[in-house]
Amino acid sequence: MSDVRPGVVTGKAYQAVIEAAKAGGYALPAVNVVGTDSVNAVLEAAAKAKSDVIIQLSNGGAQFYAGKGYPDSFQAKVLGAVSCAHHVHLLAQAYGVCVALHTDHADKSLIPWVEALVGHSEAHHAKTGQPLFSSHMLDLSELSLAENIELSAAMLRRMAKIDMSLEIELGVTGGEEDGVGHEVEEGADNSHLYTQPADVLQAYDVLAPIGHFSVAASFGNVHGVYKPGNVKLRPEILKNSQALVQQTHGLAENPLHLVFHGGSGSDPAKIEEAVGYGVFKMNIDTDTQFAFAEPIGKYVLGNPRAFQYQLDPDTGKPYKKDYDPRKWLRLGEDGMVARLQQAFADLGATGRSVCL
Repeated sequence: MSDVRPGVVTGKAYQAVIEAAKAGGYALPAVNVVGTDSVNAVLEAAAKAKSDVIIQLSNGGAQFYAGKGYPDSFQAKVLGAVSCAHHVHLLAQAYGVCVALHTDHADKSLIPWVEALVGHSEAHHAKTGQPLFSSHMLDLSELSLAENIELSAAMLRRMAKIDMSLEIELGVTGGEEDGVGHEVEEGADNSHLYTQPADVLQAYDVLAPIGHFSVAASFGNVHGVYKPGNVKLRPEILKNSQALVQQTHGLAENPLHLVFHGGSGSDPAKIEEAVGYGVFKMNIDTDTQFAFAEPIGKYVLGNPRAFQYQLDPDTGKPYKKDYDPRKWLRLGEDGMVARLQQAFADLGATGRSVCL
């Protein structure tokens, strides 16, 4: 029985969750959230599936969490992420769920955002012995490999002091996530979507001596649901990257902690293959957004007068119970919970929580 307890997992507990997934041949969904409704749906879904889970915020999701009306957009991105973190710390333990808390794509312009969040984790660590977040991501794939690794190493040196992990991106993930990403043109040469194993080895050589990190290595994955045939997933790139690092350093099988970005809409067989090559985390956002929105849309279309009138102009019927936000927001949560059950099953994570 694991000694990892429910709540936000950081440091060695987070590493234990990762190692359990890799050893057990399963991966965890990393779900982007934008408010308490989506956070609570993820916690409910993980508890129902008896699985660990990763909750993450993009910079835009963090800003929305603080409120789009907040006058300072940068400060909103910081405060929103911090507010969400405290919410998850409080409720994850109550739900009996192990949660890794993460921030998503941050390019070079967003390094100050990540630095500000690390500052909050440093303060939290000083008080509690635990950082506020489990990990952060730097997506510096638009830069040269040397600059990408240099800036990532500088961030990891600071984060490692408080037992935090860093996720980096090598190669590029197509599509866009809150303004960070790359266009994919149909029929174009998309070779930039495929990471070179030699690049992964170079990053490993620099980062491994500093601290714990994971790699979002690109193997044709794209954010969003894309037209079939537009890009081709090549999980063998992950296999080759693992083999090169393993052989160069004389390590055990699958030494890298790999991340699958753009998991929405992916072929389950390709997901299974990627997990077999050491992927412990798969990002899912587009599918869960639609799963939240679809039942709400159906409800609104099925009850049109309730969203036009407080009182029916013909019958005088009050519609308060129908337009009450708790009514239709709950439908969105139910949809998200159901879609995540599929994600846990596809990734082999159902019933595999380390804190059971």
